[in-house]
Amino acid sequence: MDHFDYKNGRICAESVPLAHIAKAVGTPFYCYATATIERHYRVFSQALEGLDSTICYAVKANGNTAVIRTLARLGAGADVVSGGELKRALVAGVPHDKIVFSGVAKTREEMAAALDAGVMQINVESEAELAILNQVAVARGVQAPVAIRVNPDVDAGTHEKITTGRTEHKFGIEWTRVHQVYAEAAAMPGIRTSGVAVHIGSQITDLEPFRAAFIKVRDLVAMLRADGHAIGRIDLGGGLGIPYGEAGANGSVPTPEAYGKMVKEVVGDLGCHVLVEPGRVIVGNAGILVAKIVYIKEGSTRTFVIVDAAMNDLIRPTLYNAYHAIVPVAEPPADAAWKEVDVVGPVCETGDTFGSQRKLPPLEAGDLLAFRTAGAYGAVQASVYNSRSLVPEVLVRDGAFAVVRERIDTDDILARETFPDWMD
Repeated sequence: MDHFDYKNGRICAESVPLAHIAKAVGTPFYCYATATIERHYRVFSQALEGLDSTICYAVKANGNTAVIRTLARLGAGADVVSGGELKRALVAGVPHDKIVFSGVAKTREEMAAALDAGVMQINVESEAELAILNQVAVARGVQAPVAIRVNPDVDAGTHEKITTGRTEHKFGIEWTRVHQVYAEAAAMPGIRTSGVAVHIGSQITDLEPFRAAFIKVRDLVAMLRADGHAIGRIDLGGGLGIPYGEAGANGSVPTPEAYGKMVKEVVGDLGCHVLVEPGRVIVGNAGILVAKIVYIKEGSTRTFVIVDAAMNDLIRPTLYNAYHAIVPVAEPPADAAWKEVDVVGPVCETGDTFGSQRKLPPLEAGDLLAFRTAGAYGAVQASVYNSRSLVPEVLVRDGAFAVVRERIDTDDILARETFPDWMD
C-alpha cells in the first residue's frame, strides 16, 4: 500500500499534487509519503507483538535523515553499514543503544566511532575483523558488544547481486566454524559476545529460506549455550521482499504478519532478544521518482519516451533488471488509446532504460511520469554520472511538503574539484 493516488485527475502524494511539487522543485525528484512510512513500520511492529524484539531500520535502503527521523520517532533503531550511516542515524535522533553496526570491512576508525557512540551491537563478519576490534576496544578501555554474523549456506532465491547467505559470498563466518570463533572471542579482553547474527539477502519473496536460516541459528544458539556462552540476543537481519509494479510482475510476497508468525514459531521460545532489520519493506512503496518527458521519438520499430531522469537517478532497472511501474501523473481519460513504448533516459548508454514495451496512454513533451516503488535503493544509489545533478528528495505529510535534500547541481560538483599547482 502507498499514498500516491489519483485525486481530481492527478496523482497526489497524500494530499499534495505531484505537479505542484514539480513546479516548485523541478524535475526529476524523489518524493516520500510520511503516511506510508509510518503505516509500514506499524504493520511490521504489530507482526512482532508478543516477541521481545527491536526493529532496527536498515539505513542502506534509504538514508535520508528526515526518513530516518520519521522512523526513530516511532521507536525504530537503525542498522548501519558504514561510519557515514552511523553519523546519519545519530544525527536523525536514533538512540545510540538501538544501533547495530554491520558490514564486512569496518575500519579501525569506524570501529572506534561505534564504540565511542555506545552502539548496541557490532556484527563481526570475520576472524580478522574480530582481532582488530579487540585491539581497538582494548586501546579505548572498553569491551565491544559483539554478535558473530553466521553464514548459514542458505540460498535466498533472490537476485544474484543481493543474495548474501551462501558460502561463496563474502558475508559472515561459515556456520561450521562459529564454535571456534566464539571460543577465540571469549578469550579476548576487548570483546563481549552476546549474540548471533544472520542475513541471507534482500527482496526475498519466500519465507522458506528465512525459516531454513533461522532454524540453523536456533540450533547454533543451543550448541553455543552448551559450550558455556551466554547468548541473549539473535539478529535475524532483514530482506523481506515487496511487490513491484503490475500484478504478477514479481509474484506474490509474504506479508509482515506471515513473517512475524514464522519468526515466533522458530525462535520465539529461545529467551533471546530478537533484532530484525527491515529496510525495503518499510520504505520501498513509500517513495516515487517523478520525471518530465523531454521528447517523444518515433522510431521505425519502437516509440521512445525520453525523460529527464536517467540511470544515475534510478539505477535499479540497469543494475538488477528491476521492474518499476511507470504511470502518468495526469490521469488518462477512460477511452485513451494505450500503446507500447520504451521509457528511456538521456544518458549515453543503452542500459539507460526504465522500461521496455510498457503500455502507456498518449503522451507529449512536458508531461510528468511517476516511477513507483522507488523509495528503497533509489536516491541512495544515485550518482552524478555524465555530470548530471544529484536528484533532490521531498518529504510529504498530509497537505505539506518539504525539500529534505536539495538538488546538488553541476556548479556544486565543480566547486569541489581543483587543478594541481603545475596547471596554474
